[in-house]
Amino acid sequence: MSRPSVLPRAIGCVVFAVGLGVFAIRLRHAGPYALPTGGHLFGGVACLGLGAALVAREWPRVVSGLLIGLTAFALFPALFAIAAESEEVVVLHATDRDGQPAALRLWIVDREDGAWLGMARSKAVAHGLDGEPHRLLRDGDEICVVPRVVDDRAVARAVHAHKIEKYRVAQVTSRIGLYPSEAPDTSVAVRADACASENP
Repeated sequence: MSRPSVLPRAIGCVVFAVGLGVFAIRLRHAGPYALPTGGHLFGGVACLGLGAALVAREWPRVVSGLLIGLTAFALFPALFAIAAESEEVVVLHATDRDGQPAALRLWIVDREDGAWLGMARSKAVAHGLDGEPHRLLRDGDEICVVPRVVDDRAVARAVHAHKIEKYRVAQVTSRIGLYPSEAPDTSVAVRADACASENP
């Protein structure tokens, strides 16, 4: 079996490295390691597979071109996954509708009236994020917070705008239409109030 030509192998190495990055970037945050999910997981796994295929062997030119073409579909979610984890991410420990533990990885912004999270209303409802104590991991410290849904469109829009101002990946993707530039009607703002007691 002949060795791969230089260009496909070089592309394969880059794509494989991006796939590894989807998983490795999460290790830079303090606290529990969580596997990517959804599109992020697809991007990471697809980049690992396509990268390995391009490096491992010499393919016919048509097949090699097809594999390289497919990397475009894998690279975007993979690069977004890396970028989304490159800045501050907090972990909110919650439970889902089935009572199973869930570690929600979220962007967070600070305002004069407290720390705020933005998310889909369905996500907040599914995880009971309104009035019950939860543990929040931020900057390596786990604290008790009481998430409270603030059902006010002006607040939701302000929190969303603050996220875009804080997170570079949100700025870039909102400019090209891949991240909403304004808070969708399905989103809510969740204020993370400190618990009265650290032993809920």
